Amino acid sequence: MPEPAAAPKVDGLRIEGRMVGKPEEIASALRTISFLRVAKEKSSVSAAYVESRDMSKNPYSFSVIKFDKEAVEIVYTIPPSLSPTRRRIDILRYALNLFTLVGDYYQIDPKLLLQLLEQTVKEIEDFSTNDYRQLYVSYDTLKREVDTLRRNYALLRKQVAGLTRENYDLKNDNDELRLDIEKLQGMSDGALKTKLQEWIIDHGGDINIPDFSRFHRVPEARVEQLLDDLVKGGFLEMVQ
Repeated sequence: MPEPAAAPKVDGLRIEGRMVGKPEEIASALRTISFLRVAKEKSSVSAAYVESRDMSKNPYSFSVIKFDKEAVEIVYTIPPSLSPTRRRIDILRYALNLFTLVGDYYQIDPKLLLQLLEQTVKEIEDFSTNDYRQLYVSYDTLKREVDTLRRNYALLRKQVAGLTRENYDLKNDNDELRLDIEKLQGMSDGALKTKLQEWIIDHGGDINIPDFSRFHRVPEARVEQLLDDLVKGGFLEMVQ
């Protein structure tokens, strides 16, 4: 009978973040990956990935990533056949993919990821041998990917800020136009006709349309139209 495999070690890390969406939205995004087992709690979401099982069908090599309101907690196993540093890098790459998947609902400061990756690379430089030189290519590639994500994140923040300012300016312009329209349409035709008759009486039978228009804040064209209606209706008589 084959000997049972040696028990894997367990390690983990915690990355500060911020939940900007709902747990249901995060869970829905994670469920698009078929091999994940997703569990939603009241204020958090966990995603488990079982990579291999032992002879008793129990999870052997696996990881669990928990998205909480203020941090992401990652717990994973390290099989005896793998370097802890190599395993950590693999987990970070896998976690980055999940972070991208839920990026609309959960935000992580790219600076924190960069610091974590730089620390891991430094550990490799301190303790690795020539057998691990090939891994450096993967580390450098991953670091470049994080740098690109950080630049894209900064660019998107600037674009959002610009769009926010434009939206604010458009809203102010719209409010001013609405107020102007309300002023123009605030007085009914009947009320304005009465004002016209009163103005003509007060001014000895004369009317200066531009003066009346400015005083009551109505277009001259509307004043002329109402004067014409009053004449046609017999309420006013034009004197040559």
